[in-house]
Amino acid sequence: MHPLTPLIETERLVLRGFDPSDSDFVFKHFSDPDVCRYLYDCEPFEAIEEAEQLIRGYTNPAQNSRCRWAIVWKETGQIAGTCGFHKWDHDNKTVELGYDLAKAFWGKGIVVEAVSAVLDYAFANWDINRIQAFIAIHNSQSARVAEKLGFTREGVIRDQLLFQGQYYDHYCYSLLKREYKH
Repeated sequence: MHPLTPLIETERLVLRGFDPSDSDFVFKHFSDPDVCRYLYDCEPFEAIEEAEQLIRGYTNPAQNSRCRWAIVWKETGQIAGTCGFHKWDHDNKTVELGYDLAKAFWGKGIVVEAVSAVLDYAFANWDINRIQAFIAIHNSQSARVAEKLGFTREGVIRDQLLFQGQYYDHYCYSLLKREYKH
């Protein structure tokens, strides 16, 4: 396990790094149109090799300026989704947060629980001042998650992502270390 993705436990979850044996979950997860509805930075997966490539990126976080945890539901041992950081800017001490959850686990507060744990870890162990999240303006559930976690909506980034020939606006949310209450 890489030091950027240590094992983290919460009341109901285990957050752990990814390994090649997770490729079936990653493929199924990121090929689900409902999971991918607001992920305007890549097409839904069409081949297991795409999942394998993503996992290789997850398992070498220092090289890729990202880290990602598998969110595992303790009760069943099933992976429920992922959360983590990317676009790490060490000079400015900022990082971007991302999270996603399989449909079977929606509405259970899992993302708030998981992301709270990684925020605790990041602010306590890394030299980070600002964590930001860009959320598609129509993704109201994700916006509610960010707000429950204490993020501030700063505004709209117009035409932030071009996906399938169309531009999409996103809310910019941020959480500063001095504002974080865990």
